[in-house]
Amino acid sequence: MTLPQEETTTMRAFRALAHPDASVRLQAALAVGTAPDPGFVAELVERCAVEPEFSVREMLTWALTRHEPSAVVPPLVEALRSDRARARSQALHTLSKIGDRRAWPGITPALLADADDEVARTAWRAAVVLAPDCEKPALAVELAKHLGRGERETQLSLSRALIALGEVTRPALDAAAAAPDPRVRAHALATERLWRDPDAGFAFAIEEAKRVVALGGEGR
Repeated sequence: MTLPQEETTTMRAFRALAHPDASVRLQAALAVGTAPDPGFVAELVERCAVEPEFSVREMLTWALTRHEPSAVVPPLVEALRSDRARARSQALHTLSKIGDRRAWPGITPALLADADDEVARTAWRAAVVLAPDCEKPALAVELAKHLGRGERETQLSLSRALIALGEVTRPALDAAAAAPDPRVRAHALATERLWRDPDAGFAFAIEEAKRVVALGGEGR
C-alpha cells in the first residue's frame, strides 16, 4: 500500500531528527521550524531531551518557539519532571524563550534547587522571565537561598538572575549580606557590587567581596 505523501514526509522528518549526522539533524530541525506543524511538537520535545549537540538543541528550541504556545507549553512543563537533567534544562531554556507565563507554576522550588548546576542555572533564568510581578518578591527570597552555591559560573548566573528581578531583590540581598556563612555573605556583596557597577565584572566583584568578608567588614 502506498502511504499518503504527507505521511511519508512526516516519517522522513522524524527519521532525520534522529539521524547519526548532527548536520542532518540540524537541517531537519530547521525544516520543521520553517513549516510548523503541531504533529511535530512531541518529537521536538523528546529530541531536546536527548540531543547531544548544542547547536542542534538550539535549533530544536527555535523550532518549538515557532509553534503555538498552547501546543508547546504543556509538553515542555511535563518535561520539567523528567529524570533526565538535559530534558529539564532544555525544557526550561525553551520555556524562557517562549515567555508564556502559563508555564510559571511548573517552575518549582525543587527545580530552583536542582542538584544539577546547569538545570538550576537555567531554572533561575527561566523563573525571572516567567514570574508574574506579584510573585517576584517571593522569587527573590527563594533565589537568595542559593547564594554561595557552586563555582564562579553558577554564582554569576544567580547574581544575574537576582539583578534582573530589580528592586524586589534588595531585602533578600541585605539579609544575605549579614548571613553567618562567609560564602553567602561574599556572594551577596559581589552581587550588589555587580549591580552598582556592571562594567567591573564578576571576577573582580567576588574577589573584592571575599576580601571584605575576610576582614570582617560589610563593604557597603
